[in-house]
Amino acid sequence: MLSLSACKQNQKTESTSASKQTNKHVLRFGMVTGLRPEKMEYYKKLHAAVWPEVQKKITECNIQNYSIFLKKINGELLLFSYFEYTGNDFDKDMKKMAADSATQRWWKETDPCQQPLPDAASKKQIWSSMEEVFHED
Repeated sequence: MLSLSACKQNQKTESTSASKQTNKHVLRFGMVTGLRPEKMEYYKKLHAAVWPEVQKKITECNIQNYSIFLKKINGELLLFSYFEYTGNDFDKDMKKMAADSATQRWWKETDPCQQPLPDAASKKQIWSSMEEVFHED
């Protein structure tokens, strides 16, 4: 259900776009990373019961409509995430999330399950940004 590693990136990228939704400014994020095959079941188990304090922090940091999807492509497990940011200061909210002790413990569980793609790994990040090519409200 959730993976907060995507929120570690403290920058707005080409994967974001703005829209109006009930008079709110919404930034949409699409991200991708690999999943280590030997960690797949553990990763799914973690996300089947996300810690309440982690879910609370996600909401406090103005993240909504967060989903993670799993797909096997050419033998490689890939995670695709989508979330919407509704706050006014993305960098500040992501720093707040990164400073949270429960979130840090969560990432210590989830990060070893993930296999960053080369572009993310070169930046010492877990998730790679995706470019939005279509959206319809």
